[in-house]
Amino acid sequence: MEIALRAALIDWLSADPALAAQLNAIVEEAPSRTSLPWLAIASSASTDWSCKTMPGREVRVALELHCRGDAPDTAAALVTAIEARVAELSRDQAGFQVVTAQFLRARAEQRGESRRAVLLEYRFRLLAA
Repeated sequence: MEIALRAALIDWLSADPALAAQLNAIVEEAPSRTSLPWLAIASSASTDWSCKTMPGREVRVALELHCRGDAPDTAAALVTAIEARVAELSRDQAGFQVVTAQFLRARAEQRGESRRAVLLEYRFRLLAA
């Protein structure tokens, strides 16, 4: 279910016209030759979340946005748009159902050459469909 969730997230985020217009890539791993800004799944991990009648997983997914800018609020509007889109992910997916989707934490950091990275971590609880 973890791999299916990762694919569903990438497809869902990529299908948003506003995000697609602002980002040069929305991918599963950091792109090797894409100019900023881009969004990628930085990591994910899953544990058992089964119940008596069906298998399930709790999946933690970290999305990482890379962009340029010196101001602390450089990516604020883009982060808000990403968070809103993740919150709207359909509960019914191919092969699984999203029972809960919860924002866990965010981290932002300034890197060299006016680069910024914003990490958004979520917890998804899934049951097999």
